[in-house]
Amino acid sequence: MSLAHLVLFAGLLSLVIVASSSSSSPGSRSILRDISGENADQKDRAVELNSSNFDSVLRDTPAKYAVVEFFAHWCPACRNYKPHYEKVARLFNGPDAIHPGIVLMTRVDCAMKTNTKLCDRFSVSHYPMLFWGPPSKFVSGSGEPKKEKSEIVVIDDARTAERLLKWINKQTHSSYGLDDKKFENEHVRTNITDYKQISQAVYDIEEATAEAFDIILSNKVIKSSETSASFIRFIQLLAAHHASRRCRKGAAEILVNYDDLCPSGKCSYESSGGKDTLGSFPICGKDLPRGYYMFCRGSRNDTRGFSCGLWVLFHSLSVRIEDGESHFAFSTICDFVNNFFMCDECRLHFNDMCLSVKTPFKKVRDFVLWVWSTHNKVNERLMKDEASLGSGDPEFPKIIWPPRALCPSCYLSSDEKSIEWDHDNVYKFLKSYYGPKLVSLYKEKSVVGSKEETVSATAEDLTVATNALVVPVGAALAIAVASCAFGALACYWRTQQKNRKPRRSWN
Repeated sequence: MSLAHLVLFAGLLSLVIVASSSSSSPGSRSILRDISGENADQKDRAVELNSSNFDSVLRDTPAKYAVVEFFAHWCPACRNYKPHYEKVARLFNGPDAIHPGIVLMTRVDCAMKTNTKLCDRFSVSHYPMLFWGPPSKFVSGSGEPKKEKSEIVVIDDARTAERLLKWINKQTHSSYGLDDKKFENEHVRTNITDYKQISQAVYDIEEATAEAFDIILSNKVIKSSETSASFIRFIQLLAAHHASRRCRKGAAEILVNYDDLCPSGKCSYESSGGKDTLGSFPICGKDLPRGYYMFCRGSRNDTRGFSCGLWVLFHSLSVRIEDGESHFAFSTICDFVNNFFMCDECRLHFNDMCLSVKTPFKKVRDFVLWVWSTHNKVNERLMKDEASLGSGDPEFPKIIWPPRALCPSCYLSSDEKSIEWDHDNVYKFLKSYYGPKLVSLYKEKSVVGSKEETVSATAEDLTVATNALVVPVGAALAIAVASCAFGALACYWRTQQKNRKPRRSWN
C-alpha cells in the first residue's frame, strides 16, 4: 500500500472516530430526544384507527371533537412528527388524560392496504395530513374538507405540538397548555338547569356499568348460587332495558354463554386451556371503562364519578321498564347493591331502605318514585356527613333533587324548609329527564333507538352470537320471566333453536 493510500485511510478513520464521538455527545442526544421524545417507550395515547373500527370508535366516543391524523409508517416526516402529536394526545386521551372527553386524538396508517379506501374517502393528498371536526361527522361519509360549509376541516398549522395545541385552543376557545397537570375538573358544568347536560350521562351509565362489571370480576364475588342468581337477574335487566345498545348487546351475550362460563354458579376467572371466562365478554365493549366520566365528573378527582354514574343507571332503568316488571326491577337492584357494592356502610343503608318496602310494586310509577326518594334520602344523610367533615365536592354539594330551578312544577309550595312534592309532576319529570333527554345525544349517533328498535336490536344481538348456538335453558327461562318485552323475543328465539343440534365453537 502506498504512502498516499495510508494517509487517505488514516484521514477517513479519523473522520469516522470524530463522527462516532460526536454522535454520542450530549448535544446529539438532546437532538434525538427532541425527535423521539424523552420517553420513547411511553405508551402511545393517540388511538390507532383502521377501516374496521374507524366508524365505531368515532361514533361511540363521548368527545366533542376529534383530530384524525392520516400518515404512512414509512414516511420519515411522519415518524418525526409522532412525538409532537403524542404530546398533545396525552392531554386528551386515555384514563390519565389531563382534559378527558373533549378531543379524541386518532391516527390512520394509509400505508396499510386495508386502509386504502378509508384514506381515499378523505382525499388524503400528503403525509401527515390532519383533519378536525365533530366525531360523528367523520362517520360513513367523505370528509369533503375543501367545502366551505363542511364541519370537517384540514388543520393547516400543526407542524409542532405547540402549534397544534394553539390551533385546538382557537377552535375550542380554550387555553390548554402542554405542561398542564392532572385536572381538578376546571371544565365542570355547574348549571344544573341545562337539560342538555343529562345527555352526556349516557356515557356515564356505560362507564358505571363497565366499572361495576370490572369490580365484580376483580373481586371474584360470584361465589355461590345466591350471588350467581343475583348477577343473572341484574344482567337480564340490563339486556332488556339498558339505555346503551352496546351494553344491552354485551349483557345478552353474557346470558347466552353464562351456563358455560359459570357452571353451577361457580365462575372461572382465569383462562385455562383456551376456554373463555366471564372476563372474555366485556359488558359494554372492549373500549370500556374509559377511565373518566362526563356528566358525573366532579370538580375533584375523588368526588362523584362511579357512584353518580350508578345512580343515573338506576334511574334510567326505572323509567324504561313496564308495570309488570316493577317489583322484579326493585328486587334486582336491591340484591345487586347488597351483593356487589363494595362500600359496606353504603350497602347496609341501601339494604335498610329496601327492607322497608313491605308491599310489592305493581306500577312503574311507584318504583320510579321509590328510586327517586331513596336517592334523596341518601343525599340528605350525606349532606350532614360532608358538612361536618368537609369531604364533599365544593362545586357539587349534595342537594334535594330535582331543584326548584329545574322542575318548578314538582313543588306544591314555596316553603324551602318544608318541601311538599307534587308526585305526579315529579314522575313526569323523571320519566322525561332519565328517558328521552338522557338518550337524546346517543339517538343522534344511532347508538340508542326506540323501544321497538331496542327489541329488534336485542334479537339481532342474540341471533348473531355464534359461540353458543343454543341458549342455556336456565338463562332463557329467566330472560322470559324478567322482561315482558324481552321475554316474548327470548321464547321465540329459543323455540327456533330446538331442532338445532347443540354444538359449541370456541374459536
